Amino acid sequence: MTKHATRTVLVVEDEPLVRELIVAEFEDAGFRVREAEDGEGAMSALDEQGADIHLLFTDIRLPGDMDGWGIAQEARRRRPDLPVIYATGYSVDAPRLVPGGCLLTKPYRPAAIIETARALGVFASAA
Repeated sequence: MTKHATRTVLVVEDEPLVRELIVAEFEDAGFRVREAEDGEGAMSALDEQGADIHLLFTDIRLPGDMDGWGIAQEARRRRPDLPVIYATGYSVDAPRLVPGGCLLTKPYRPAAIIETARALGVFASAA
C-alpha cells in the first residue's frame, strides 16, 4: 500500500472558537493544520524551515498591521502557487483577492470550507 502525503492548511483566524471550528473541519477531512491568529503568526508559519503548506485559509479582519488581504499577497510572494481561501463576516474594503483565490462570506456552512478547498484542487492527501 502506498502512503499518501497529508496536505497541510494554514488557518489564520483571531477568534478562538471560530478557528477551532475551522481547524476541526479540516482535520475531520484528513488535513494537517497549522494555526495563526494574526499576520505575524502566519508569516512565521510560512517561513518555518520545512513547513510544507498547501493551502492558506485566512480571515480578512485580523488584529495587527496585516489583514487577510495582505497575508495572502505576502504568502503568494513567498509561494506563488499557494491556493487561498478568504473568509469574512464584514468588510467595507473592496475585495483584493489574489488570482484564483476564493471568498467565503460568514456565515457559511462548515462543509463549504472543504468543498472550496477541493474546488481549488487541494485534497487531504496527495496522489
